[in-house]
Amino acid sequence: MANYELVFLVNPRLSDEEVVGITDEYKEMITGSGASVVKEESWGKRRLAQPIRKVTDAYYVLLNVECEEGVNPFPELERRLEQSDQIMRYLTVRLDSGRLRHRERMPQAAAETAQEATS
Repeated sequence: MANYELVFLVNPRLSDEEVVGITDEYKEMITGSGASVVKEESWGKRRLAQPIRKVTDAYYVLLNVECEEGVNPFPELERRLEQSDQIMRYLTVRLDSGRLRHRERMPQAAAETAQEATS
C-alpha cells in the first residue's frame, strides 16, 4: 500500500461551508480514482508565514490517502488544484514505511507518558 499526505490551503474569503464543499469534491476525486481517504483534518483558518498574493490567512486542510502500489490518484486532482482560484497552495507527499510506524507509535507513546506522569 502507498500512503500519501495532501495538504492544501484554501482562500480565507470563502465560508466554512464552501471549504467543506471543496474538500468533499476533492475527496470524491480521490475515491473515484481507486484510492481511499484514511483521515481528514481541517485545521481551520491560520496565519501564513509569508503572504501569498497579498493574503495573510488561509484555511488548512490535510488528507491522508491510501492506495494500491502502482495507482496514482493525483494527476487529475493536482491539475484541478493548480487551476482553482480558491486553492492558494498544495503539497502532496508520499510517506515511507518508517514515517508511518512513527505516526502509529505517537498516540501510544503520549498515553504512556501521561500514565507515568499521573503515577
